[in-house]
Amino acid sequence: MGLFDRIRGDDDPRVAFIGIDGVPYSLIADNEDRFENLTAIAEEGAAGAIDSIVPPESSACWPSLTTGVNPGQTGVYGFQDREIGSDETYVPMGRDVQATRLWDRVQSAGRDATVMNVPVTFPPQRDVQRMVSGFLSPGVEKAAYPDELRDTLEELDYRIDVNAKLGHDDDKTDFLEDAHRTIEKRFEAFQRYVETDDWDLFFGVFMTTDRVNHFLFEDYETEGEYEEEFLEFYEQVDEYIGRLREQLPDDVTLIVASDHGFTTLEHEVHCNEWLREEGWLEFDAEEPEELADIDESTKAYSLIPGRFYVNLEDREANGGVPEEKYDEVRDELKAKLEAWEGPDGTPVAERVVTREEAFRGDHSDIAPDLVVIPNHGFDLKAGFKGNEDIFDVGPRNGMHSFDNACLFVDDDARIDDVDLYDIAPTILSLMDVEYDRADFDGASLV
Repeated sequence: MGLFDRIRGDDDPRVAFIGIDGVPYSLIADNEDRFENLTAIAEEGAAGAIDSIVPPESSACWPSLTTGVNPGQTGVYGFQDREIGSDETYVPMGRDVQATRLWDRVQSAGRDATVMNVPVTFPPQRDVQRMVSGFLSPGVEKAAYPDELRDTLEELDYRIDVNAKLGHDDDKTDFLEDAHRTIEKRFEAFQRYVETDDWDLFFGVFMTTDRVNHFLFEDYETEGEYEEEFLEFYEQVDEYIGRLREQLPDDVTLIVASDHGFTTLEHEVHCNEWLREEGWLEFDAEEPEELADIDESTKAYSLIPGRFYVNLEDREANGGVPEEKYDEVRDELKAKLEAWEGPDGTPVAERVVTREEAFRGDHSDIAPDLVVIPNHGFDLKAGFKGNEDIFDVGPRNGMHSFDNACLFVDDDARIDDVDLYDIAPTILSLMDVEYDRADFDGASLV
């Protein structure tokens, strides 16, 4: 127990959560000798593979992980969303998350939270002890609260994100160097505020792991050119987690988790091009660029990742499918998606999920009608500018997966048939913060 705790006389249990965005459990389990710190947590506590959410995209995953509820309640379905009756799309930010965040529950219980680098939290909240927003933030100057935190992070040369454009180069040397610098500064910031020891919940996310996976995961799975550099990067991540673990006082439980898994990308799949070629999508512009360019004769369109919308009258800005035809059209589209095959005959869809199966809540009115969970290798894209081919390849060789996310708990926990929704109630239970079980889609694992 630290000096601050002795002064305040507070014996309430605390939790430190470290997010490792996009890290698959199998990566750690298959390399126990190289990742000794995460392996130690697994051996001394509990660990296992868990499921992500529908859809397994970081902009939707982190709001669900940090609230314990599905996108029908958070109101965030992906990197790009839209409102009913509008042909305008927007990138969801922190204020678009409609459900109660984990740290808000902690603060309401009279406890303190430090929140660092969580995606979809910009602008930073003023009602928590400290926060620096993560992915999608414009920079530290506007992403940190209070000013003391901003000044400290600027002194540390803290960075919100890696320069992902470097990953597009054939030579990944500069990208790897940038990734190491970014995660080093993230660790230094985490280390400083873990040492401060004035929080009840520390919640920090390493986002750079996702970036490295996008550009190097195939090298790892196929013993490619950058396999060793990939594993060395993760050895560094494991070391940072081990050093943070050593800093934690005895009254703190450490949890490490990812928001989705990862696998090798074999095909980028342009869903709107497929819909166009199948006669389901028409544009009223010669060079379409956005949702507003679809024609009312369209029966369906797609938004990333793998979200499909029936072009329904009175719901879509250019809706042309009558309400009485909705079920018929959706059923037909679902059947076509289930039958869709890639170039080698492999089904594109592992399964097709309906809105009723995946989403429920006050904000389910903007939910997609169908979501495709793809088979490994098919990365679903959804631009409106058009593509020459439905299946092609780009600079990335790794993609998100619904399965094989990871969870490590440095304590006794049940990790069996678990998904992201179970993490928030587990943290509250470990902290002895009271909550109504009906508030969550998941349940405590302790």
